[in-house]
Amino acid sequence: MSAAPAQTASPWIRRLPLIAIAAVAVIGAFTLGDLLSFEALAENREKLLAFRDANYLVAALGFIAIYALIVAFSLPGATIATLTGGFLFSTFPGVIFNMTGATLGAIAIFLAAKWGFGAQLSAKMDSSDGKIRKIKEGIDENRWSMLFLIRLVPAVPFFVANLVPAFVGVPLWIFAVTTFVGIIPGALVYTSVGAGLGEVFARGETPNLSIIFEPHILLPILGLCALAALPLVLKALRGKKDV
Repeated sequence: MSAAPAQTASPWIRRLPLIAIAAVAVIGAFTLGDLLSFEALAENREKLLAFRDANYLVAALGFIAIYALIVAFSLPGATIATLTGGFLFSTFPGVIFNMTGATLGAIAIFLAAKWGFGAQLSAKMDSSDGKIRKIKEGIDENRWSMLFLIRLVPAVPFFVANLVPAFVGVPLWIFAVTTFVGIIPGALVYTSVGAGLGEVFARGETPNLSIIFEPHILLPILGLCALAALPLVLKALRGKKDV
């Protein structure tokens, strides 16, 4: 008699982390906008720099932890956090701190999604017939290319790129590697912008956050996207020839 309720409750228990993430994300969207903003960074820059100078290791580890939490709970301010990493720690090692925090946060939401829904959805796709099974097989055969592609394309929201791999059964280590490597271009651009915030603050201006869409930045990223997509294109062409 007691086994049935446990089996009924277990799916909801598995989904609790994802539900908690969604709840915190909604609350954060309405409450943290002012706290995680460029204006807040500008107002507190002297305190942050002083704390960094007095406690560098603690500041670095604390920054990575906060960045990971922002990403894990899909809170507003990820771009500001990236700028802050550059402002506090320069382009290097700031970019490493940014990438580490972003990857850890991405892994957290990936595991929550995989534990809650991903394993079940992946198993259903594996056992299904027709187009759904073919889509799953195509994803399995091109995991590296597809994961790099969704990380490199600026139009793909970061949280979407965290959830989709969990729902299609991507192994954790592949997700972690492609996340860390795939976010290098964007992280490097925004970290370098953050490293120049001192001059921006001095002029009383705001940083150019649309810089990633400028031709000299966007074109190389699109080139990387094309390189990531090349194996997919070649396989598609070979498949047509076989037919």
